[in-house]
Amino acid sequence: MTKPEHDNGKQSRHGVVALALAGLVATMLGLAFASVPLYRLFCQATGFGGVPQRADRAPNEILDRTIRIRFDANVDRSLPWTFLPDQRVMDVKIGDTALAFFKATNNTDAAVTGRAVFNVAPELAGRYFTKIECFCFKQQTLAAHASAEMPVTFFVDPKIVDDEDTKSISEITLSYTFYRSDKEPGIAAAPPAGNSGS
Repeated sequence: MTKPEHDNGKQSRHGVVALALAGLVATMLGLAFASVPLYRLFCQATGFGGVPQRADRAPNEILDRTIRIRFDANVDRSLPWTFLPDQRVMDVKIGDTALAFFKATNNTDAAVTGRAVFNVAPELAGRYFTKIECFCFKQQTLAAHASAEMPVTFFVDPKIVDDEDTKSISEITLSYTFYRSDKEPGIAAAPPAGNSGS
């Protein structure tokens, strides 16, 4: 016994709807993946979301006013590292170049690669907190049980005092979170001479 023609037409319409929905889901997934790097570029360009700026050098102007910088370090559960700031707090003159260090240790018997993401708080300070060099610009690879000092060179732009929204900020927190990276490793962070253990 053959199925009535209207049943075949119904199945055909269901197939078209299913294909359209599958295409919609695939498109949405593609946009979601594309939006991450675009959003990151937008944040880096504007300081939106507390993302610090980047520069080749500090400005020529150094103000006679200090601002306190707090350092925060976190590690995602998937990365078997210990990661801590060498100093928790630093007072820097606005416009002056400062250098801070973090220490990372690989707690496993194999080399592991990680990548740090970062932000500052309060978020509005991201417009004026500027990095010149940072370990977070590249992936970092640590050999088994190796430790490495990871530097960040930064300054707070003097324009922070001209902005009505930020001129009263007296403290900024620079926060990093290291994640395991399965991509090709970047430049390895070699441990200091004579310091291959934790």
